Amino acid sequence: MSKIRLAMVGGGQGAFIGAVHRTAAWIDGQAEFVAGSFSSNLEKCQQTGQDLFLNPDRVYATYSEMMEAESSYPEDQRIDAVSIVTPNHLHAAPALEAMAHGFHVIVDKPMAFSVDEAIEMEKAAREHNVLLAVTHTYSGYPMIKEMKHRVENGDLGTIRKIYVEYPQGWLSTGLDLEGQKQASWRTDPSKSGAGGAVGDIGTHAAHLAEYVASSSITHVAAELGIHIEGRRLDDDAAALLRFGNGATGVLMATQVAAGEENTLKLRIYGEKGGFEWSHADPNSLLYKPLDAPLQILRTGNGYLCEAAANASRIPPGHPEGYLEAFANLYLEFFQAIRDHKAGTSMKYDFPDGVDGVHGLQLIDAMIRSSQSEQKWTKVERYTP
Repeated sequence: MSKIRLAMVGGGQGAFIGAVHRTAAWIDGQAEFVAGSFSSNLEKCQQTGQDLFLNPDRVYATYSEMMEAESSYPEDQRIDAVSIVTPNHLHAAPALEAMAHGFHVIVDKPMAFSVDEAIEMEKAAREHNVLLAVTHTYSGYPMIKEMKHRVENGDLGTIRKIYVEYPQGWLSTGLDLEGQKQASWRTDPSKSGAGGAVGDIGTHAAHLAEYVASSSITHVAAELGIHIEGRRLDDDAAALLRFGNGATGVLMATQVAAGEENTLKLRIYGEKGGFEWSHADPNSLLYKPLDAPLQILRTGNGYLCEAAANASRIPPGHPEGYLEAFANLYLEFFQAIRDHKAGTSMKYDFPDGVDGVHGLQLIDAMIRSSQSEQKWTKVERYTP
């Protein structure tokens, strides 16, 4: 047994999500970053490598150079996987090169710039017999796993209604028009793709609802809007939802809810009661049975299911949060890599390439619905 050897594309100085990925991968001591192509700016790339104490020979000017050089190392020294944390338009190319060289890939969401790119990536993973994971972080929370378990166990009976909301307020002003880096690329259709808020946080909300319900969104009736003059992509999205299990619901994802931070919330109701989870208090799950008082379930306690217990690291009452949820996805990914090396496999609890394609298909359906007077629009479902 040895640590999983990782490389990163993107995530150089000044980037937000790269440091989050690195921290999540490190938390359980299962892996180490040994290589990277962190920026198209060579000086920034090299400085990031120094900050991470990497061998300068394994800090590369381009991801193509990295894939070629790393594949020439002996098997017990070369990287096992590549973490891709670039803007959306730079997901597919490094992922495809990595997979062609036999490296597994974990990529930030949405998985690609377009549906076609996402499908190409999913097909490449199967063609080259490598793993492809997508970091829909919120499915990594222990109490989300508990909610999913109890829904599947029939605690709510037949699921009727699903409400998921993700309000942010950070784009309530024209940060993107002032050149703020994180805002600028997210509202640039040449970098973000066709979706703004719907791609950046709407895909998170949709995946969370589908994950807990164990059912896909099949149709949407959506409205997308732009509230800042001069902005090129949506900063506000909402949709009525239909699920494959017969449930209906509502999705709201906005980045112009002034005063909000990352106020993700999921509510799911069946014939016997409901569950409610809020990102503001992620260690709690509210259980609302039809004929009994409200119950508050808490992370780390012995009454939780195995998946929720395995996703917790510390005793009850000690806060766990975003980084640990992110780490749970990486931990499952690392187990899948080890099993792959051993020639075995099982069912793993992380979003894969098919989920990634579906996220892009949902963005596409939301946009088509918003542009249509008919409204109800089918969400295409990719099948390998």
